[in-house]
Amino acid sequence: MSEAAGGCHCGAVRYAVAAPADDAEPVRTALCHCTDCQRCAGAPVVGWTAVPSGSFRLTSGTPAVYRSSEYARRSFCPQCGTGLFYVNEVVLPGIVDIQTATFDDASAFPAMAHIQTAEQLAWMGTAHELPAFERYPEG
Repeated sequence: MSEAAGGCHCGAVRYAVAAPADDAEPVRTALCHCTDCQRCAGAPVVGWTAVPSGSFRLTSGTPAVYRSSEYARRSFCPQCGTGLFYVNEVVLPGIVDIQTATFDDASAFPAMAHIQTAEQLAWMGTAHELPAFERYPEG
C-alpha cells in the first residue's frame, strides 16, 4: 500500500492513510462485536482497520465527533451520518481506528480477527449458515 484513501457516503469527508514505514506498527484489522459498535453503527458487527495516527490525515471536510465513553471519540460525517473513525488514546494510544468499509478499496484490508466476541449477538454464531443471494431474492 502506498496510500489508501476513503471517505463517507456523500463524499463530504475524505481521508488518506500513508503506507507504514518498515519499522512502523503493521496495519491491523478486526471485526468488532462490542455493544458500543453495534449501537453506534446499527449493525451486528463493524470492521475496523487500525493505523498509526501519524499516517492518517483528513484530506477534505470536517467530521463531527461523538464522545461514546469517557475516553472514546467516534467521528462521523455531519451531512450523511457515515461512521468513520474511532480514537481512544487510553486503550489504543497512537492509533486511529478507521471503519474498514469506508476505504475506497475496502477489500485491501481483510479482517484478521473477531474481537469483543463476549458481546456478540447470539445468532451471529450461525449467520454463515444462512442462504446467500447476490442480489435481492425473488418472491
